Amino acid sequence: MEQMAAVLGIGLLGGVVSGFLGIGGGIVTAPLLLYVPPGLGLAALSMHQVSGLTIAQSLFAGFLGAFSHARRGSVDPGLAGIMASVIFVASLAGALLSRYVSPDGLLAVFGVLVLAAGVLLFRPPRAPEDRPRRPGGFSRRGAAGVASVVGVVGGLVGQGGSFLLIPAMTGLLRVPLRVAMGSNLVIVCASSLAGFLGKAATGQVPFPLALALIAGVMPGVRVGAWWHHRTSTRVLRLVLGLVLLAAGTRIAWDLFVDRAVG
Repeated sequence: MEQMAAVLGIGLLGGVVSGFLGIGGGIVTAPLLLYVPPGLGLAALSMHQVSGLTIAQSLFAGFLGAFSHARRGSVDPGLAGIMASVIFVASLAGALLSRYVSPDGLLAVFGVLVLAAGVLLFRPPRAPEDRPRRPGGFSRRGAAGVASVVGVVGGLVGQGGSFLLIPAMTGLLRVPLRVAMGSNLVIVCASSLAGFLGKAATGQVPFPLALALIAGVMPGVRVGAWWHHRTSTRVLRLVLGLVLLAAGTRIAWDLFVDRAVG
């Protein structure tokens, strides 16, 4: 019961972050699921369990967040449609392959990708951040290529891929940050559904804990989305970059430093 309560609280925080930053929230939830339960004297969760829980969270947070952002006009339907269809197949393939990758391998991939995405977000934007943008003004081949790569690696580590999609859309496809964040949540729904199906089929989703996590996510997303539209894009970019760098640094420390000392 205590572990369920801890997971519910983590889901609430992850939901707020999801709605605020336009991501699935797993980038914050995964480290919390790895380190908070043992810190509270509860049973530790394996990386495979954590990846199963975070993909379930990303699925529900993405759906709720996409609805909130679409109502405010920060979703590009063409961009979201192309990338969602491609990323579904790629994420399903990555999720099925993840069964054959060691927990340390998954953690290493996760940490490296998080740090790389955080660094990308601190680069100067290549598109006007708050200026209205013509829908469909993007490279379709580029969008499909980004979705393919992000889908496979996101499926491997149990993430919808938001932490990679947003930097890629702003840095490579020149999509304004607010539109990238809103469209990303639609794409995350597709990638997370594929990843969830793959991980559920391979027994990597602890369903009672997943329900507790989702119960926390649902109210959190609404609060985060309300907050998002009252915050400047400069602050959004800075906060997302810091979140990614902090999460990646903590994982890298645990994987390479603590284990080397131990």
